[in-house]
Amino acid sequence: MRRPPYPTVVKPYGTALLELARADERIICLSGDLTRQCEVDLFRDALPDRFVNVGMAEANMMGIAGALARSGLVPFVHTFGVFATRRPLDQIVNAIAYPNLPVRIVGFMPGLSSPGGPSHQAIEDVALMRALPNLTVIDAADAAEIRQVTAAIVDHPGPVYLRLKRGEIPVIFDEGYEFRLDRAARLRPGSDSVVVANGMMLPAAVAATEALAAASVDCGLVHVPVVKPLDTATLLAAVADTQAVVTAENHSIVGGLGSAVAETLAEAGLGVRLRRVGLRDTFAEGALSAHHLFETYHLRTQSIVDAVWVALDRTGPAPQVRSGRPVAGEYAPV
Repeated sequence: MRRPPYPTVVKPYGTALLELARADERIICLSGDLTRQCEVDLFRDALPDRFVNVGMAEANMMGIAGALARSGLVPFVHTFGVFATRRPLDQIVNAIAYPNLPVRIVGFMPGLSSPGGPSHQAIEDVALMRALPNLTVIDAADAAEIRQVTAAIVDHPGPVYLRLKRGEIPVIFDEGYEFRLDRAARLRPGSDSVVVANGMMLPAAVAATEALAAASVDCGLVHVPVVKPLDTATLLAAVADTQAVVTAENHSIVGGLGSAVAETLAEAGLGVRLRRVGLRDTFAEGALSAHHLFETYHLRTQSIVDAVWVALDRTGPAPQVRSGRPVAGEYAPV
């Protein structure tokens, strides 16, 4: 992995989807009138005959996507995460999930990455999609992973929900990183504790484990891009001999990654302490920046450090981590 601050790129998903579509005529692109915002203006401009702007009619868009999939095509559906999940949930269930059709639902601006308040913040989308049979749920962390995820889901036999950050995307992983739909990535071993993270919380998790290591806490790190189906084998192997597990997600702590990890630990009978970093069963406010929201609602590097420290019953104050605002062209953890 690279070290922060991370370089950034723009439109890695849009570029990857277009490259795949040029080679695969089955791929159809649908937009819920958020074309540029979801990076698929690249697709619209290059392959207009395979692009459909359905407009602000997300429920209809899911029905159309299901029909296209029944015809042997591979539809990729794009809008913001709240409009991709909360608004058209019934259509996703009946037109996509129940018939187990290969529709790829791509939801941008996950969690608190939107400063637009509760109407635009997808804080429960993972929980909603994770509860549906047949759906694969992915929360990608960086540009390198996004490109690999996009290619990996084209021929996946069932429906997929993919969470993506909007705007400048960090490059965290080196070229040797390999994304797999059936594997989590054990990025760092640890004997005292393990942090389990994904999506926009991965940079903070990396920084937290480094800060803890400097304070003589041997803290491992597991990156879980695929929340469902969860790679329980890698997770259990990573935490088997540790004292504490901390999950970190840009989502409500109810029903998302933290819940999936808790279920896994409980079913395996592991008596390891668990702490969850995420939105604590509350709606967030609107703000001028997502950075402010991550700080206000404790989705920070310091929040992860504090959670590990408390879970391990360490005495004295936890290590303090400085959180600087990123400059143009760079991405730094909050």
